[in-house]
Formats: sequence, structure tokens, C-alpha cells
Amino acid sequence: MTTAKDLFIIALGHPRPEQAVGQGDLSLALAGAELIDLISAEAVTVDGDHIVPGGAPTLDDRLLDEAAARLIRQPPHERIEDWLWRRGRDLSAAYQTALLEDGALTRKRSGLLSFGSNVVEPVDTPGRREAAARWEEKEPVLVALASAAGVGGGRSEEEPGFDDEAVTTVVAAVHDAVMELEAVRQRRTIENSAFANLWRG
Repeated sequence: MTTAKDLFIIALGHPRPEQAVGQGDLSLALAGAELIDLISAEAVTVDGDHIVPGGAPTLDDRLLDEAAARLIRQPPHERIEDWLWRRGRDLSAAYQTALLEDGALTRKRSGLLSFGSNVVEPVDTPGRREAAARWEEKEPVLVALASAAGVGGGRSEEEPGFDDEAVTTVVAAVHDAVMELEAVRQRRTIENSAFANLWRG
């Protein structure tokens, strides 16, 4: 499976103790995982903080093909941060749907991670075992993206080093985007609380 699918499977089994993994956090991390797989497939390169599309290799994955098709090919090329927000919109729901269709997930009455009214869990497949093996081996990219999404004990301040500078840039951008999303949540909470207090007064 792809890094994004592995990440989604891991997120199902390792939600944060205090709350389920946020859809927005996970969607941003999934978009980052897709971009890293596109880099590995030499479908894109990273120039500074911009994504430069390359050739069109056969990716053998519908969602990854969709991601490649949505790349902006005309200069000026898209910034990584902008890609994460654009591609990440509702991406966790798209992965849930795709994995359900592939038979990698099943619906159940109660579970660890819920999207809307749907509660799902992984099916014991070779793909799930592969994702679990990457997680057990603490594969740096998977662990870093999971950390960004708050999976496996929350977000770490210390990021593992990567051999590829482009991967390092993408992972850093994912963490920045998730922090920005959290800041927006906190600001909305404060604003809503202030509005409620105004009406009570």
C-alpha cells in the first residue's frame, strides 16, 4: 500500500488517548504522505518550498494517481503548504471510502476512530500487516507523519532526520500546517466563548 493508506490504517488503531484523531489533522498528514510517495516515484521534485511536477510514472494506486493529476504543472509552481491545504480538504473521508471499497476496512457498531456517523475498523489483510510492520519498525516517515496528526502519543517536538531533504521539507510543512489548524481551532473556541459570555451579560 501507499504511505497515505498505511498512515490511515495506523490512525485507526492508535488514536490519541484523550480524543479521536482530528479529521483535519489527519487529512493534512495524508496529503503530505501522498506528496512523499510522489517524490519517491519521481513524479515530482521539490525546489525550495515549491512542488515541481516531473514525468508521469504508473503509480498503481487510484488516489495517488488522482493526486498526481491535480498537480499544478505551469509555473509558478505551487508551494507545499498550499498543496497540503488544497489536496487535504476532506482527504481522510476519501481514504475511508477507498479503503472500504477495497475491502481493507469494515463498518462496525463502535470503534476507535469515527468519521461522522460511520465507525470503521481495519480488516486483517496483507496491507494492514505491512502498515503494522512499518509502524513497529518505527519507519521514520510514517512515524513523523503520524506524530503530526497526533497519532501514537501526540506530536513530538523532536523530528527524526531523513536522508532526503525534500522529505524533510514536506514533513516540516505538514507539522506547520497542523499547528496552524490548531491555532485556528483555538481562536474559534475563544471567539465563541466570548460571544456566549456577551449574550449571558
